[in-house]
Amino acid sequence: MLEIIREYWLLLLIGEYPHGKLGGLAMTLIISFASLIVTFPCSVLIALARTGKPGILKSIASGFVHSVRAIPLLMLIFWAYFAVPMIIGFPIDATFTLIVAIVIYQAAYLGEIIAAGIEGLPKGQREAAAALGLGYIPTTFKVILPQAIFNVIPGIVNQLTTIIKESSLGSIIAVSELSYVMLQVNSNEVTKPLQIFGILAAVYFILCFTLSQFTNWLERRISSRRTGQVVVEAVA
Repeated sequence: MLEIIREYWLLLLIGEYPHGKLGGLAMTLIISFASLIVTFPCSVLIALARTGKPGILKSIASGFVHSVRAIPLLMLIFWAYFAVPMIIGFPIDATFTLIVAIVIYQAAYLGEIIAAGIEGLPKGQREAAAALGLGYIPTTFKVILPQAIFNVIPGIVNQLTTIIKESSLGSIIAVSELSYVMLQVNSNEVTKPLQIFGILAAVYFILCFTLSQFTNWLERRISSRRTGQVVVEAVA
């Protein structure tokens, strides 16, 4: 394993950059963070529609969530990679395709997480805002969403862990992320698949374990803050 790391460490970190495409671990992290950043506002809109009054928007959001969660991400990637170019008449970059597929897929899951955070707030929050004369938009964006998003921060970070693992599916459409680079290394070192994929597993484990520990720390901080607020309110 150490010989492979010494020989290919730069390829694993940044791919063929600067003499070729950026890849490896750097591309995996870029894809993951870009996907989460784009997913977040989409998820907020889905959550607001899901928790709103019954109507066409709620029906569309519910249909989207249930439809996306009923299909595997791999199938969504294939559809985006093969079907969309046929529809629009020109090819799409594989990295862009992967990010779009992950955003669509994760928006359904993260939207449900944020929706649960909204529904978990006391009903009195909206009633108090209404008593102060606040309309729907100020109440939603100044009272409800800040509290709901704060409460589900651990869930958002946990979804980043999931996205990092899902980004490995990009190797199927030749996205130069970490898994694809390791497949190239395996093609060069034909007799060492156990060591090569052992390194790959170790890198993903370190990334995901670190994020999971960070999530646990966030949960403890949020829980202690809630407890402190309850104590202060009880004393008051």
